[in-house]
Amino acid sequence: MIFEIGFGAGLLVLIVATLFGMSVRILREYERGVVFQLGRFWRVKGPGLILLIPVVQQMVRVDLRTIVLDVPTQDVISRDNVSVKVNAVLYFRVIDPARAIIQVANFLEATSQLAQTTLRSVLGKHELDDMLAERERLNIDIQQVLDAQTDAWGIKVANVEIKHVDLDESMIRAIARQAEAERERRAKVIHAEGELQASEKLMQAAQVLAQQPGAMQLRYMQTLTTLATDRTSTVVFPMPIELFELIAGRVAPDRPRST
Repeated sequence: MIFEIGFGAGLLVLIVATLFGMSVRILREYERGVVFQLGRFWRVKGPGLILLIPVVQQMVRVDLRTIVLDVPTQDVISRDNVSVKVNAVLYFRVIDPARAIIQVANFLEATSQLAQTTLRSVLGKHELDDMLAERERLNIDIQQVLDAQTDAWGIKVANVEIKHVDLDESMIRAIARQAEAERERRAKVIHAEGELQASEKLMQAAQVLAQQPGAMQLRYMQTLTTLATDRTSTVVFPMPIELFELIAGRVAPDRPRST
C-alpha cells in the first residue's frame, strides 16, 4: 500500500513537472511568440517569461533581427541581349510576426524565391551598361519591388546589394574594344576642338597684323632673331620685296648721271 502511494505521488509530481515545463517559455529581447489557442491565432507575446496552457495553446518563435539572405547566382539576359550571371545579398526583417507565420508557410524560403525572380525581372529591363555603372539605382529598384510584395507577409526589405556581374570572355573582350574605341573618339574630338580654337586665334592674329603693316615687319624680324640663335643649321629665308624697294629708292639718287 505504501509503495502504491509513493509511486502515485511520484507519477503525479512527474506529470506536474512535465506540464510546467510545457507551459513555461522564455523569449529573448529580439524574439516574439505567436500563440495559437486550439488552432486559432490568439496573440503575439514576449519578450520575457511566457506561460502557456499545455495542450490548449501552442507557440511559434519568430526572430525579429535583420536576416542576411544570399541570393544565388542568376542567369540574366539584359535588354540589349547580353547574357550575364548576377548574384546579390538581401537584408530584411520581420516587423509583423503574426502575418509572417499565418500568411506564408515559410517566409525565409518565400523571400528567397521572390528575390531570385525579382532580380531576373528587374535586371532584364536594363542594358548591360546600366548593370555595370548604375548599381545603386538598380539596388533601389529591386528593394522597392521586393518591399512592396513582401509587405503582406509582415516583412520589411531594408536593402538589396548586387555583388557580382560576371561576363564571359568574349563579352569582356568586346567591352574592352568598345572602351578603346570610345577613348580614341574622345581623343579625336579633343584634338579637333584644339585645332578649331588654334585656327580662330590665328585668324584673329592675322586680322590684327593686317591692320598694322609695321607689326608684320616686327613679327618678321622677331622670327629672324629666333632663328639666328640656332647656329648649327643654315636657314634660307626670303626677303620682303618692300625692303628691296626701300633700299633701291635710297641708292638710285646717288648714282652719277650719264651724259
